[in-house]
Amino acid sequence: MERFETESLALMPGQRVGATVLAHHPWGVTVALDGYENARLSASIDMIAQFSSSTRTHDELLALFPPVGSRVDAVIEWITRWHAPVSVRLSLRPDDLEALVGRCDFCGEPLTLGPGGEALVLDSRSHDGPGSHTVVCHRRCLAERISPENGGERARALTIGKTP
Repeated sequence: MERFETESLALMPGQRVGATVLAHHPWGVTVALDGYENARLSASIDMIAQFSSSTRTHDELLALFPPVGSRVDAVIEWITRWHAPVSVRLSLRPDDLEALVGRCDFCGEPLTLGPGGEALVLDSRSHDGPGSHTVVCHRRCLAERISPENGGERARALTIGKTP
């Protein structure tokens, strides 16, 4: 992996994306993300984790798998950039497509990712080597952890990305 792989940094948890189904697997499907077909990433949808509790039989679950070659609308659940290839997990759940709900990595409370939500997505990198780490948190949780002496950054944490 390059020191700072940058192509996938445009992707964030809570972001809606389009994808084409490449293959079926016992656990779900692998997909190519629209606009990222040549990127070094592995994108998938875990159909068992998403739909096994709402289906009664294995055949009902398999019927929910989108056909190979079909295009789906999805939302990014999580991304890991620890090593190549970047791993992207998507959700097809209707509720997630409306507003993905996750947990704050600081306080553990629920938060809404995506437009209008209260979440911030932080990507941390090290000077020591490749890879990065994604943290999802409430705006207020980040602001509370920034030193009071750095009031400008605290204020920006509460307003970044919001329309004035």
